[in-house]
Amino acid sequence: MLSVENNAASFFVDRHLLEGRGDKPAYIEAQGGRKLTYGQMAEGAALNAGAFAQAGIRPEERAAMLVLDQIEFPQIFWGALKAGVVPIPLNTLLAAPVYDAILRDSRAAILFVSAPLWEVVAPAVADNPYLRHVVVIGEAPMGLVRYADFLKGAEPRPTLPASPDEVAFWLYSSGSTGQPKGVAHVHSALKATSDTYGAQVLGICEDDVVLSAAKFFFAYGLGNEMTFPLSVGATSVIFAGRPTPQSMLEILSAHKPTIFCGVPTLYAAMVAEMDNSGPADAPLRLCISAGEALPEDVGTRWQTHTGVAILDGVGSTEMLHIFLSNAPGDVVYGTSGVAVPGFALRLVDESGAEVADGEVGELLVNGASAASCYWNQRDKTRATFEGVWTRTGDKYERRSDGRLVYCGRTDDMFKVSGIWLSPFEVEGALVSHPQVLEAAVVACADADGLEKPKAFVVLQSGEGDAALKEALKTHVKERVGKWKYPRWIDVVDELPKTATGKIQRFKLREGA
Repeated sequence: MLSVENNAASFFVDRHLLEGRGDKPAYIEAQGGRKLTYGQMAEGAALNAGAFAQAGIRPEERAAMLVLDQIEFPQIFWGALKAGVVPIPLNTLLAAPVYDAILRDSRAAILFVSAPLWEVVAPAVADNPYLRHVVVIGEAPMGLVRYADFLKGAEPRPTLPASPDEVAFWLYSSGSTGQPKGVAHVHSALKATSDTYGAQVLGICEDDVVLSAAKFFFAYGLGNEMTFPLSVGATSVIFAGRPTPQSMLEILSAHKPTIFCGVPTLYAAMVAEMDNSGPADAPLRLCISAGEALPEDVGTRWQTHTGVAILDGVGSTEMLHIFLSNAPGDVVYGTSGVAVPGFALRLVDESGAEVADGEVGELLVNGASAASCYWNQRDKTRATFEGVWTRTGDKYERRSDGRLVYCGRTDDMFKVSGIWLSPFEVEGALVSHPQVLEAAVVACADADGLEKPKAFVVLQSGEGDAALKEALKTHVKERVGKWKYPRWIDVVDELPKTATGKIQRFKLREGA
């Protein structure tokens, strides 16, 4: 059924004016201090909806967003939804060849890009056959349209009617092959996450102030910074920079958030920083973590410093946010908790049969926030979305008390700083270097117990030295992304293989 109320922008943006929050800050930029009230967000979204129409961007066309965490982001995102345009927030840390693949795959008609990110995406834009408009937020290079000029002359537009099952936005997930996959989410999925995790685990309320280290472009960050705060009229503090331990502690002290959303890598670094400098001065009531399993030691040390527990949880791009989590007053570090109210979970073996407590099985999840499909990838859609159940690709063990313990991936994928990483992608980047003959990448735990990529390379000739290893790391950063580079590189004479020539990564993991 088509109705204005079924458009997610109606609930998350428009209703706040009717409920008297027009003057309340929805967003505060930690850098520079710019604020966006609920009234300004509604006006900005309506103006963006008009600007899309003025530019000839039609409903159901795609709008790629390579945009930092800044107040323009929510105005563009919600403006697209109001206009029936499909926004696609993009990871701001990728390399030009990946942006090229995504822009071509999505056939985006318009690209919004923050000025500091233009240089990296420019090569992907140069000969793109689908882009009709490129809009730069900030100082625009010659020949490109500034965001202010994109909005100039546009008339604010009302929210278009939508179906709850209509695709609202996409997010890109690397998936098990390492190739970008467009994950399509419907309008009703956004409210489904706020009604479940947001309301029933976080218990978020209008007085909360939220700070998320995870950015808008993550499914995790999108929920933290948009879905949950806007569901109740709370305020978000947003930060465009890299979330270092020092910067996060400074923002915590300066802006006094009540909810902090981080990832295990950052929590580990912040704990180490607090060992020397002490905790931030912030009235935290909740901290949450997702992206990868939180080491027990990190959670314990954080709680010792701050007096606040970390709710470790599990979500995915396909499910939009957390569906398995610890809960306030019921935290057991070393476990991922239990199903979030509103979701059902199963652990199954290779034949699809339920496994008993104490046995390891693949985690399947059933919930209203599930994506509708992978764009133009029918086989992968059918393999992941099985009726009401979504395969996560994660292996878990259920304890006798019902809590789930993470045991690893069903394949060779692993997460780095909360982002899925395909070893094949990193291996391809390494092999593209003229001095590398073969390469294999596996997960290796660092000093904090967090997984990072380790590479084993066979050179064309020579033994390799420290300078070459650093050059290889830089090469990977430039080819596939800044966070994907191998933290350690071992030069070996040969890689272990099967009789058919497949690399036996499990042997490398055992030796790593």
